[in-house]
Amino acid sequence: MLCLSQISKPMVNFLIAGAQKSATTAIDSCLRLHPEICMADRKEVHFFDDDERFASSNPDYSYYHAHFKPGSTQTKVGESTPIYMFWHDAPRRIWTYNPNIKIIIILRNPIDRAYSHWNMQQSRGRETRSFRDAINGEEVSCRASLPCQSRDFSYLARGYYSEQIRRLRMYFPASQLMVIKFDDWLSSERSCLKSVYSFLGITPLDSVPSYDTFSANYSQGMTLLDRRFLTSCYEFEIRQLERMLDWKCEDWLA
Repeated sequence: MLCLSQISKPMVNFLIAGAQKSATTAIDSCLRLHPEICMADRKEVHFFDDDERFASSNPDYSYYHAHFKPGSTQTKVGESTPIYMFWHDAPRRIWTYNPNIKIIIILRNPIDRAYSHWNMQQSRGRETRSFRDAINGEEVSCRASLPCQSRDFSYLARGYYSEQIRRLRMYFPASQLMVIKFDDWLSSERSCLKSVYSFLGITPLDSVPSYDTFSANYSQGMTLLDRRFLTSCYEFEIRQLERMLDWKCEDWLA
């Protein structure tokens, strides 16, 4: 079977694919400053997770490409949609579009990520339940979205990163995947950016402004009981992730 990418040349050659609430906005903002990079006209184009656009066997890539206007020096074209790594069909769709695409993902402690997700939904008026009630009711909430995945209430589900990485690895070799630890970004943004530049094959910039995208004021902090509960939910997952990525994540379980 011939890939669509073999029929028409793809424009986009890299993606920031997740995870949600894990500094993807900061990375996107930094990459927009690089003269060799053309980013989409907005963050979160939501193309490869749009099931309606892929209802036929011939999705309209011209719609997707309309979000990009690369200049003559901009050889790298990319966009950031954090749900891509979570959306089951996105890796296959991305591979069909461009099997040579490079994918960047950044992973935050799933416990903190879930709480940040819940706070975002509350601030947007989409969530009225307490954090614990939302977590306990996630299975029922997500079932209401079937046969699609839940975008709004997947607080726990989005944090099971190992399954999502395995799905990406089914389609893309390790050389096309870059996984960044959120903690490393916070402690050494400049070093992480240099690694991203190297991964994309572009000239490193000497100076890039820092972006404080983590200053949202929570209405209240996570309780110790809730943290202990989520730690029990994620402990096995975090151990799997340590083995998969050769990371040390003891502090994620503290």
